[in-house]
This record gives sequence, C-alpha cells and structure tokens, in this order.
Amino acid sequence: MNRHRPEVADVFRSYGSSYQAANGISVEQRRILHDLAVCRSAALGGHKKRCERCGHEEISYNSCRNRHCPKCQAALRAQWLEAKAEDLLNVPYFHVVFTLPNAIGPLALQNKRVVYGLLFRVVSETLCTIARDPKHLGADIGFLAVLHTWGQNLHHHPHIHCVVPGGGIALDGSRWVKCREDFFLPVRVLSRLYRKKFLACLGEAFNNGELRFCGSLETLAEPRNWCRLLAKLRSSDWVVYAKPPFGGPTQVLKYLARYIHRVAISNRRLVSFEDGKVTFRWKDYAQGNRSRTMTLDAPEFIRRFLLHSLPKGFQRVRQYGFLANRVRQEKLSLCRELLSDASRRATTTDRTIPENTDNDVQLDPNSSTTDGICPACQKGRMAIVEVIEPDAQYQKRLSTPQPYDTS
Repeated sequence: MNRHRPEVADVFRSYGSSYQAANGISVEQRRILHDLAVCRSAALGGHKKRCERCGHEEISYNSCRNRHCPKCQAALRAQWLEAKAEDLLNVPYFHVVFTLPNAIGPLALQNKRVVYGLLFRVVSETLCTIARDPKHLGADIGFLAVLHTWGQNLHHHPHIHCVVPGGGIALDGSRWVKCREDFFLPVRVLSRLYRKKFLACLGEAFNNGELRFCGSLETLAEPRNWCRLLAKLRSSDWVVYAKPPFGGPTQVLKYLARYIHRVAISNRRLVSFEDGKVTFRWKDYAQGNRSRTMTLDAPEFIRRFLLHSLPKGFQRVRQYGFLANRVRQEKLSLCRELLSDASRRATTTDRTIPENTDNDVQLDPNSSTTDGICPACQKGRMAIVEVIEPDAQYQKRLSTPQPYDTS
C-alpha cells in the first residue's frame, strides 16, 4: 500500500485558515494560501476522461497555476525552455550570483517591489559597466537574471543568479570578444561597484519617500538612523561569486531547468507532516553541502514559505544587454555573424529540453496517461466526456475582500 507523500498543500489545508486568522498577511499571501490548498482538487473543477475501448474512467482536476505552487511549474518550465533554446549561442556560459547583505533583508520584506527592483537594476548596470571597461572585457554583453529569495532552510536570502555567455560584442560592433575559458569578470571589482550602486539607489529611494518602515523598522525613518545603516553597509563586504563555466548550450539548458520556475521548497523535499510538525530535507552549504533534516511547527513553516511571495506582476526572470527583449533578435543575429563559421555550425547541436529530473519541480500526479493512451488497457484512447465546474462557494470566498494588517 502506497503511503501518501506529504505536500505543501497538506500543510496549507490543515493550518492555512488558522494562520491567516492569527496573522496579518497581504492579498498576495492570502491568494497563495488558497490557491495551493485547492490545487488539483474538486474546488477548481476539472474534467472526466473515459477510454473509448474499455470504458476506464479518470478524473483530472485543474491546476491553480500560481507561480508559487510546487505542482504547477513543470509545464511552465518546459514551455519557457523550449522558447529560450533558440537564443543560446555556441559559447561557454558563466554563472554569477549577487547576494544582498542580511541587514537589508527586513527592509526588503517590507518593500519588496522597490528593493527587488533595485536589485535587478543594479546587478544589470554592474555587469554591463564592468564588461564594457576595456581593462576587463571591453564588450557589450547579454545575460539572463533570475531572482531567488530563499535559502535551503526557507529563511529570507535574496540573491540573483545570472547566466552569462562567455563574451560579447565589441564596442564598435566589429567582432566577437571572447573571454578567458575559466574567467569572466573579477568578482572583487563587481562586488565593490555593486555595493556602491545599490546603496546610492537605496539612498535615492529613501529621499524620494519610496520606502516604508513598519514595526521594528520604524526608527529607520529618522535620517540619522538611516545614515547609520548605510554607513554600516558601506563598510561590509557584499558577496558576489562566479561559478565555473557550464560549457556549451546543452549544459546551459540543464542548468536553467533547475533554476527557472523554481519555488521556495518542492514537495519532494518534504519528509513528513505529522502532529502539526513539518520535516523537510535541506543542504547545509556551510558544512560542505551536507544533507540534513529540519522540523518546524506548521505555522512557522507557513510563515517561512510566505516570506517568498512576490508582488503581483513582478517579473523574477529578466534579460539584459543583447538579450533584452527589444533588441534580442537583431543582436543575436549579429552575434552569430561575428562568431566563426565553425561556431555557427555547432549551434545545431542537440538542444533537447531536459527531462524533469530536478527535485524542485513536480510533475502532475493526477495525469497517468501518455498522449491520451488508456492506462488500464494500454490500447484505447482517453476522451473527455464531462467537464466539472469549479466549486461556487470557493470562488465566492476567494473573491470576498479580507482585511490587511500592515503591522
């Protein structure tokens, strides 16, 4: 007998209502609690399928399609990767990570749209500025940036992953400038400029009244205390690090499959959910990526998960430089022209979308058919015979405005 594997949805269904009643949460967070709790259940409706040969029937319920849901990312990821496969160049790719100091974390949680937006802007300006410097690469680069706000233990840890082709277009547009095989840009130089630019932009946001300070952060609204925080941040090191290059396009796709459309924690990492406690696996990077387990009370698990909700409409995957949407097709054509004939021929190498082997992306457990073939007789085809309407009471409850405690 197969034992039910615990899911994030189980925790939300059991404790989501009580957590919401006891804590002030935003509209986005309330939506997450509701959507994940009812994902692939009768509340969202679905359809009944019947085998045209043997009469076997199955019911498939609809997905919530919430971008924070662990069960709704596989299809989105596959579609995105298929589109981006055409944008890859036949050059080595580098992985550069920019992190925010812990001291900015509480401010970021109260000002997600402003702080995360600044993070994207400053990271892009930093990489492009240093890359254009003739002392380093002397070229215009392009890259993809992905925002992650979590660590393995679900604590708040905002950082941006950048996937960068190993080279760029010469400033006069005449040639492709190739970087060293094992070195892209100096991380110390990146770190210092990143710190300088971010603090300048953060100070400007303060002066323009774009930041809010609630609860324990109220004292930062005083200019004197704000200046003290900035002085502390200027004297600290800001972590920027580069990982070894991936290799060619196929390796890049495998990497992107792990990081794109990822959520704070996957269902596969959950070990148990019993007696109001959630146990999950995590990697302790401070101890050489040692695998550990952590147990949290259900309300604390929910609190940590909701830390990583994003404002409505906020884009957490962005492209810059010659990969920016408005110039991408034109610039990629130029890149391919500037690369050698041999490199252009090599771009036809296999770029098959990787299978779903990532532990942080879960396939639809309700779908047991492949290409509509009946799972019972393995011969007939499954056809939709009935559409199941969503639960009216759930839809009414979700659309009812709820008070939002800003404390």
